Amino acid sequence: MHQLKHSTPGTRRPAGNASPATMFWKFDLHTSSHIDQLLDREDVTLRELMEEDDVLQECKAQNRRLLLFLSQDHCMQELVSLITTEPPADLEERSRFKFPNVACELLTSDVSIINDKLGGDESLLEMLYHFLEQDPPLNPLLASFFSKTIGNLIARKTEQVITFLKKKEGFIGLVLKHIDASAMMDLLLRLISCVEPAPLRQDVLHWLNEERLVQRLTELIHAGKDEERQSNASQTLCDIIRLSRDQASQMQENVEADPLLAVLESQESVAGLLKNMFEGERSEASIVNGTQVLLTLLETRRSGLEGLMDLYSQGYERSYTVNSSILNAIEPHLKDFQQLLQDPPKKSAILTTFGLLDQPLGNARLHVARLVAALLQTNAPNICQELCNLATMDLLLDLFFKYSWNNFLHFQVELCVASILNHPSSEERGYTCPLFQKCRLLQRILDAWEENDRIQADGGTRRGNMGHLTRIANMVVQNLEKGPVQTQISDLIRELPEDCRGRWESFVDETLRETNRRNTVELVSTHNMHSSSEDDDMESPFPNDLSLQQAFSDYQIQQMTASFVDQFGFNDEEFNADDNSVTAFEACCKERIRQFDDAEEEEDIWDDKEINYATQCFVSSPGPGWTANFRDSGETAASQTSPGWESSAGSAAETQTGWANFTEFQPFSG
Repeated sequence: MHQLKHSTPGTRRPAGNASPATMFWKFDLHTSSHIDQLLDREDVTLRELMEEDDVLQECKAQNRRLLLFLSQDHCMQELVSLITTEPPADLEERSRFKFPNVACELLTSDVSIINDKLGGDESLLEMLYHFLEQDPPLNPLLASFFSKTIGNLIARKTEQVITFLKKKEGFIGLVLKHIDASAMMDLLLRLISCVEPAPLRQDVLHWLNEERLVQRLTELIHAGKDEERQSNASQTLCDIIRLSRDQASQMQENVEADPLLAVLESQESVAGLLKNMFEGERSEASIVNGTQVLLTLLETRRSGLEGLMDLYSQGYERSYTVNSSILNAIEPHLKDFQQLLQDPPKKSAILTTFGLLDQPLGNARLHVARLVAALLQTNAPNICQELCNLATMDLLLDLFFKYSWNNFLHFQVELCVASILNHPSSEERGYTCPLFQKCRLLQRILDAWEENDRIQADGGTRRGNMGHLTRIANMVVQNLEKGPVQTQISDLIRELPEDCRGRWESFVDETLRETNRRNTVELVSTHNMHSSSEDDDMESPFPNDLSLQQAFSDYQIQQMTASFVDQFGFNDEEFNADDNSVTAFEACCKERIRQFDDAEEEEDIWDDKEINYATQCFVSSPGPGWTANFRDSGETAASQTSPGWESSAGSAAETQTGWANFTEFQPFSG
């Protein structure tokens, strides 16, 4: 290697005014890549280059010699063959898919010379397409390589690839034939969302509509179909709805409507989906997957965490209107959903954290509860009236108290009650009347509360639905004080038998007030706030707590397995210290501590404040067995033995302190 001579201390630049960069190249200080050394050989093979760890880096760095080598016909054919052909089974498992993986990364490295070669050579596209012509099932890893490669071409060489695919009459049929592979679902969504410019995208949407994509996906949601195919078909339809609505909200008003969304929202399409769900032998898979599509159609905002962020950033401005054709198609089938609540698909007993559950609630009934909550939120008169006639709320309340540990169900019932109390009806007594009279809401709250007090007095565990029951009771009191159905609630309470009315008033004034006092967290001290009647009447720019909870609940349910909602039951007050609650608690503590340094303030900051019945923020309070540990920050600060775990069977559970015993759980089943 050449050696540089040291310059004298006073010298600022190399002799001859040469820059450091010039010196670098002049003396050849860079280390040449081993790939370049391999390329110096005339007999170098593609596999030898792919063995190099930095081959992908060199490719993305536009190493011209490497790119010229890779773009040769025989190299491109070998790369495509690697991602579409099953590797020999006798290879070591960890190395079987090494070359296919590297080949996929090279083909999708987004280098123009490779994109041009792959997208412009029809023989290479034919090799790719041949992968779809195999009999199912596809190798899931190869399917993902194929989908990624085609998806990259759809985004980069759009016109060439779309023209090629449209000439293949059976393309959509082959994709749906392999829809059990999630990679095929991704491919369809790329066709819908990654095509630019807008006129070409609209052309693709019309082509997919002419191929009856929506109808063919809907036909897959049927009791006679494989559950994996049903699930992926359902998810694809849901994603099409959300993608189409998002893109429509970003387009100008004069842009042509999305034909796929128009079909999905049509009464004929929704009716066809419902027919498939209830035709023949009922299966939980078809009920759940079909209901997920209906729930997506009924969304007035994006679901899950994306919807949660929209609520925070934009309030309710970003919303969608529920098409009346959807509701018209659902209404005749409300009796079928009611029947599902009464007689769900059979499920075997399962062992849970609180004992043996002989007849689990099941994912089907949970999704029906979600659907009823979504329908009530539309406040559509015909839908609400039919639900009243069927006494659906009465049945949901029965399930609320029967499955006292299923908080997913409890939250949906709470949403139903909130919708009825927050939406005034055009009728004289509205839908509030059946809730208080036929469903006997107040009597049920009082009876359940007294029953829970008896259980706890005997040393038992607090019921898991008590937190939601508290919120429902507060909701009634709130709407009695100020709400759209204030007069109706007041009249209905006056019509209660005298002993029941007395029990309710005593419960509100004493028991509920004390419960709220224990559960309330003061986020900001009153001494830092001014009071004015104008501020009291102002609406907050942020969405209400129930809407945020609904968005998060939707996200949670999307992540759960079918059996998780039955396997785990928690007391929602004991186990409700989520991130928001912890953040609120820390903010409260900091506020309290700061006030001790305020010498000018003489008010006792720990005085009891006025208790109201607004939606409370619950933080679990220390129970028996709670001990503080301040030895050092690296250790556990507190330990708690919750009564919720004490019912676990077996001697192993008795030796635990605050942890569940999972040794006797039955295996999860779909």
